[in-house]
Amino acid sequence: MSGNATSGIVMPEPNADVIARRAEIVAAMRAIVPGEGVIDAVNEMRPFETDGLTAYKQLPLAVVLPSTTEQVSRILAYCHRNGIRVVPRGAGTGLSGGALPLADAILLGMGKFNRILDIDFDNRTVTAQPGVTNLGITTAVAHAGFYYAPDPSSQIACTIGGNVAENSGGVHCLKYGLTTNNVMGVELVLITGEVMRIGGKHLDSGGLDLLGILVGSEGLLGVVTEVTVRILKKPETARAVLVGFPSSEAAGECVARIIGAGIIPGGMEMMDRLAIHAAEAFVKVGYPLDVEALLIVELDGPEAEVHHLIERVAQIASELGCITLRASNSEEERAAFWAGRKAAFPAVGRISPDYLCMDGTIPRKALPLVLARMEELARQHGLQCANVFHAGDGNLHPLILYDASKPGELEAAERFGADILLLCVEVGGVLTGEHGVGIEKRDLMPSMFDETDLAHQQRLKCAFDPDSLLNPGKVFPQLHRCAELGRMHVSRGQLPFPNIPRF
Repeated sequence: MSGNATSGIVMPEPNADVIARRAEIVAAMRAIVPGEGVIDAVNEMRPFETDGLTAYKQLPLAVVLPSTTEQVSRILAYCHRNGIRVVPRGAGTGLSGGALPLADAILLGMGKFNRILDIDFDNRTVTAQPGVTNLGITTAVAHAGFYYAPDPSSQIACTIGGNVAENSGGVHCLKYGLTTNNVMGVELVLITGEVMRIGGKHLDSGGLDLLGILVGSEGLLGVVTEVTVRILKKPETARAVLVGFPSSEAAGECVARIIGAGIIPGGMEMMDRLAIHAAEAFVKVGYPLDVEALLIVELDGPEAEVHHLIERVAQIASELGCITLRASNSEEERAAFWAGRKAAFPAVGRISPDYLCMDGTIPRKALPLVLARMEELARQHGLQCANVFHAGDGNLHPLILYDASKPGELEAAERFGADILLLCVEVGGVLTGEHGVGIEKRDLMPSMFDETDLAHQQRLKCAFDPDSLLNPGKVFPQLHRCAELGRMHVSRGQLPFPNIPRF
């Protein structure tokens, strides 16, 4: 593999033959998607050259914007026949570089798939096209007292198709699960153009758990053109509690004790001093500014239960020396408590020219240790780090602040980020919780998986996409051809297990 206009990230070598056939390929795409569905002018492709990991940019061969499953099928079948790579893209809000284009690849934008197809309150499901926003699903069912539980901070913009690709979470994933726990069925187009339906409105499907494989597959296995999700009835009561602590370690210990006491909040988020001040300056919701760490704990359910749980949380927090504790007394106040957390990413963007948003996940018991080690890493790398994360399930989102215009700062930020992710693995955690591997964490995969693990994962990819045309260069640290993975070892002219019949 070699670089192609990204800095520090090695991507698959562009296929010169495909690039030489660009005019022919664009004409074929226009025959499938007429009108304004194909973009090939350089300036018009600029908005598609990166996703939320803006440190890396690359113009695609062309951008194609289909609006029907049939068009997607014909596009993929053409690319399969002609050996053309395809990079699927949703809203471009992903933070791991999963939608980074390739110079010799079609960028398949799914933004025109923006309709809700079916709302079924009896079965508590919504069927939507992948370009429908996450928040759009909740908005469509709110009038009947329902909502869609996974709620990433970017829910106003991120799409349900992108959520499926990355297995997105959000502040309420602790109690109600990530995308994989809330998706019931998909319509999928394979690289060959074949259209499949997996799952549906029923609770479980027979046979292999293909749905479990597809959610979080980062566009490597197929292109989703329809998604069926479960919706939930809004709880009778929901109240949020703001708890301020004199140290991040005390706040982390509070998280562990709340879960250890058998309390499962609807959401439990944590912010450190830098993030608190940035968020309060941005949205002005009344966050305490004299604390080192702030917990937002939401309890939901019957009113009596919520009242009881708030008292138990208050007792645990007091035992750990909390400085402030305030519970919401209205829906407006609860929404205000969350507004600062939801706006934390753009708020931090106001105090730093650039930042990297990391996404490691750790065991809850390791939270105090990891927070202390991260402070040491910040001093070691000479960069600031604002912490906002899903404390309840241990999903960290450290925001590493840097200035790309200063030589060496991007590289320092990347080294800092890699050290944070390696620390997560060291304490028994994983490289990603909801942002995906993409290109950001790709080269760290061997820290978590050995060669055998990675080879088996790649064999699964080969079962769906034997020519590695879908989103190559992502997730796996080395680009293997499927034939290489399937190669049989022959020692001294002898096949292993020679008595086994071979066909």
